[in-house]
Amino acid sequence: MSAIQIWTLIIVGLSFTLYIGIAIYTRTSKRSEFYVAGGGVHPVANGMATAADWMSAASFISMAGIISFQGRDGAVYLMGWTGGYVLLALLLAPYLRKFGQFTVPDFVGDRYYSSTARLVAIACAIFVSFTYVAGQMRGVGVVFSRFLEVDVTMGVIIGMAIVFVYAVLGGMKGITYTQVAQYCVLIFAFMVPAIFISIMLTNNPIPQLGMGSQLSGEGVYLLDKLDGLSEELGFNAYTSGSKSMQDVFFITMALMVGTAGLPHVIIRFYTVKKVKDARMSAFWALLFIAILYTTAPAVAAFARTNMITTVSNKAYAEIPQWFKTWEDSGLIAWVDKNNDGAVQYTKGLAFEGKPSFAEGGDEARGAHGQRLVTNESAPGDNELYVDRDIMVLANPEIANLPNWVIGLVAAGGLAAALSTAAGLLLVISTAIAHDLLKRTLKPDISEKGELVAARLAAVGAVIVAGLLGIYPPGWVAQVVAFAFGLAASSFFPAIILGIFSKRMNREGAISGMIVGILFTASYIIYFKFINPSANTADNWWFGISPEGIGTLGMLLNFVTAWVVSRFTPEPPVEVQAMVENIRVPEETA
Repeated sequence: MSAIQIWTLIIVGLSFTLYIGIAIYTRTSKRSEFYVAGGGVHPVANGMATAADWMSAASFISMAGIISFQGRDGAVYLMGWTGGYVLLALLLAPYLRKFGQFTVPDFVGDRYYSSTARLVAIACAIFVSFTYVAGQMRGVGVVFSRFLEVDVTMGVIIGMAIVFVYAVLGGMKGITYTQVAQYCVLIFAFMVPAIFISIMLTNNPIPQLGMGSQLSGEGVYLLDKLDGLSEELGFNAYTSGSKSMQDVFFITMALMVGTAGLPHVIIRFYTVKKVKDARMSAFWALLFIAILYTTAPAVAAFARTNMITTVSNKAYAEIPQWFKTWEDSGLIAWVDKNNDGAVQYTKGLAFEGKPSFAEGGDEARGAHGQRLVTNESAPGDNELYVDRDIMVLANPEIANLPNWVIGLVAAGGLAAALSTAAGLLLVISTAIAHDLLKRTLKPDISEKGELVAARLAAVGAVIVAGLLGIYPPGWVAQVVAFAFGLAASSFFPAIILGIFSKRMNREGAISGMIVGILFTASYIIYFKFINPSANTADNWWFGISPEGIGTLGMLLNFVTAWVVSRFTPEPPVEVQAMVENIRVPEETA
């Protein structure tokens, strides 16, 4: 067993022991504690839990990887995901907290006085949550496959078991306090290597400033060097952008309103005592999130620079051991197209699809020691395949940091993925047990029976989530972006109109949600699964990528809801009074 494995087992084992201990300590038999942690969480603790819930595998593992490969274009994720919390703090959090109850379908069903509206909201919540959780379980598999050198499938199963324990035992109460611990783990794990590498490259201990500093002993700025390295290899300059302005706008907006429409984030504001606490929770969450989000561009630039300088145009025999170790995970690969023994990294695909290695030890290696792959290489000069989800995880090894830092990053990646997965699984189990069973199909069910149903639903959700992690529909942040688009096109208009329009009725809200999510899901499914070869800017509607189509779906939702509501009866007087009451601020609410 390698030193990296030993450190990883120690740090990950200690963190898992902490999570399970918290789950056992906070286990509950009360419905309100299972769903909303009893409604008494302190705003600072809730802010940390919200940040951990929010900063998923996409934020920890994949976001810096996207920026590493896309440069300035990757900034859409930073702008969209942080901007969404401003919308939450100003437009949603205080009003939803004043409404009370447990879930988003609760709000939709009561506000639109309709079981049908509740059922549509339940379907949207489950669909969005499962799409999102697929990215988290994929992240768990990536971490385990490398650092514990187990199969991705086994890694996902281990992650499922851990989530199952604290989600099923403690519900929202257990998840909340576990997520406080997970935030501390993930932010420490993200910042330590970032500070280390910033000092090594620029002598500046603050990564955010190090990214804009001169490289030690070279007299050139880091980003200038990275621009030059990128252009030499045939890529666009790192600080330039290639996305069209409308696609940048639509992706950013989809991520913003998707954030404000995600049920596992919204439910966090039901866990505090007062409306004021809901606002303060949003403030603290944004502050805690900003620590990682302002550091991610620096991590991306550091990782990209180190990877190019240590791998590109180097003989395979001279490449550091980290490269060959990551090869075993199947997340990085090299094909020697020109048979010169050197790794040629240029613009373009290296393989037709994800590489699959041949079996057979030394017999499965080429003349220059390269791992042989069973699938064909793609046309072009690029010989290197790098899964973008590994950039943060491999960064400490690329920079030759101590083994304990590598193990810490593994624990941080797992904390990020598992914290969000737990929140999503609770949304799914709550939607089934509370919204579908208690509020729709079997209103006379006892509190004990409802809790049993919620736990059984959580078991089923964990199993489905595991299957989605084993067979993911894409790389982590891409899958998560789809979930945001689906949330933006379904929940956000219904919630905003439910709060700020007394005229919006059930017919309008139901029609809008159905049109929005069906359009968005169809667009994503067509370009990503039915006809992926057509997934180019030339074929997109109005130049909008599948990651940004949720914005158009949201607009269709708004328009449909408004038009239908104008040709159908007004909401009952008592519903209009409830809307008016929600909008009146009360310090004691």
